[in-house]
Amino acid sequence: MEIKQAEAIIEAILFTMGESVDLDKIAEAIEYDEKTTKTIIRNMMMHYEEEDRGIRIIELENAYQLCTKQEMYEYLIRIVKQPKHHTLTDVLLETLSIIAYKQPITRLEIEKIRGVKSDHAVSKLVEYNLVKELGRMDAPGKPLLFGTTEEFLRRFNVKSIDELPVFDAEKMEDFKLEAENEVHLKMDI
Repeated sequence: MEIKQAEAIIEAILFTMGESVDLDKIAEAIEYDEKTTKTIIRNMMMHYEEEDRGIRIIELENAYQLCTKQEMYEYLIRIVKQPKHHTLTDVLLETLSIIAYKQPITRLEIEKIRGVKSDHAVSKLVEYNLVKELGRMDAPGKPLLFGTTEEFLRRFNVKSIDELPVFDAEKMEDFKLEAENEVHLKMDI
């Protein structure tokens, strides 16, 4: 194996792992002895420091890690400070509505109402900090209970879940009949 190829492999390993990797593991991966591997990494370290690069390799107790140069932190902070805009798809809105109105609720209960698996939707809502785990239900299997967060209240401009719109029972019956009629029409076709 050529040195350039070994460098590329080391770079890929350090980038992918995201944490320090022991010298012996790197040497084993590139099939060189530890002394030669250390020399290759040291040359890479000098290369990263000499050039105007945004990354560098650091040594930590006979292990190596790929890191951002300190001079670049200011630019990273600019990116981190930019607000993230999460798009709520129809599926996410439907799942969020069920959780908001039925909380605390288990994933299985959500799936019964929606009629489809909801793992991805619930995970996304947790990631967006609109839904959180409230604990576990005292039932076989101890399923997780989900509910809305303070971020949910902020985003939807309500002080508490008690302020969520209440549906008129008469309208709900109309919706139910309309849905049942649609199902019957589809079955007749």
